Amino acid sequence: MLYCSSGSENAKLSGRDLRSALFEALDMLGACKRVLVVPPDNTRFYSRAGELTRFAWEYYGDKLTDILPALGTHNPMTETEIKRMFGDVPSDLFRVHNWREDITALGRVPSSYISEVSGGRLNFDWPAQVNKLISEGDFGLILSIGQVVPHEVIGMANYNKNIFVGTGGAEGINKSHYLGAVYGMEQIMGRADNPVRSVLNYASENFARHLPVVYAHTVIEAGENENITRGLFIGDDAECFHKAAELSEKVNVTQLERPLKKAVVLLEADEYKSTWLGNKAIYRTRMAMADGGELIILAPGVKEFGEDKQIDHLIRKYGYTGTPDVLENTKKNSDLSDNLSAAAHLIHGSSEGRFNITYCPGGLTREEIESVNFRYADLDEMMEKYNPDELNDGFNNIDGEDIYYISNPGLGLWKS
Repeated sequence: MLYCSSGSENAKLSGRDLRSALFEALDMLGACKRVLVVPPDNTRFYSRAGELTRFAWEYYGDKLTDILPALGTHNPMTETEIKRMFGDVPSDLFRVHNWREDITALGRVPSSYISEVSGGRLNFDWPAQVNKLISEGDFGLILSIGQVVPHEVIGMANYNKNIFVGTGGAEGINKSHYLGAVYGMEQIMGRADNPVRSVLNYASENFARHLPVVYAHTVIEAGENENITRGLFIGDDAECFHKAAELSEKVNVTQLERPLKKAVVLLEADEYKSTWLGNKAIYRTRMAMADGGELIILAPGVKEFGEDKQIDHLIRKYGYTGTPDVLENTKKNSDLSDNLSAAAHLIHGSSEGRFNITYCPGGLTREEIESVNFRYADLDEMMEKYNPDELNDGFNNIDGEDIYYISNPGLGLWKS
């Protein structure tokens, strides 16, 4: 059922608008004794999920007993990050999702279905895993909050991904990521319907109907001086997701007239601390880059490759060397085949040999960057040459050279 469908390409929803719409939707749901909220973590700070979580806390009071950020494989949020994103929501409500241990499986999608949707590329089965709090917490409402935006693994972020991947386990996360990577990122990005989504939908229909999940989806457009909330969609089935995805396709996908010879992408220091996250600069621009072009990534907060120690080790060991090499290494090496999300990430983070990627990190050395198959440039020098305070999103002319600047890769997809 659709409880809220608010927004358009020209809408500008304020915090008051979001609060009013959320409260009206929650009124329609009726009384709940215990409520769990599942928002994203600080890597989706601009989703406005922090505000919506605060509004839900305001509405339910002490009936909102738990908040489980959908970390996936990310690091637990710090007290500072919780305060920044969720404001005065009590910190003792927050729970930490442990993706390697704290999960249970609701069922398994058969290998025959995986083979069918992947066009025969893969034939493993897939576990519908969720955090134990979701499956065993006896909640009257599980409010899943997030932003619908183009995404490299799932085509369009959110809906049941927030549950099955955001609070999923190692096997489910690994296999879903690998399915998308092997099928082809370019065939998935910006599309609501794709093989990975089909697998999650199968799990929702067959294993999770008993869970009282209601989804609240924002659609955010990156404006010239501020981000603009274009839509809010709330419902307990796929309709709210598809409405949000249709709007996101209109406001978050930039179709360029020509491929980019040089692009400069800024990774905000508070949000991007690893290439695991920071490679959004690559994922979201790869379809726009010209053959032989250069992507320069300004990454003042990046200090590691993977947030998980094991994944960090695998990235350092194998590097971003392109799909054929990663697939071959995955076949030959159990450490990579046992961590398929890392293999998928290595595929996503490569230019496939088409263009050069120059990383300018605040916390990694030249040797570290070059060891994983990126080019290195000094951050201070590049920040002086491509000063974010003096650049506008889109085309800029720097010393007679045209460059395309993106201040927040997490809010869009660029294609040519």
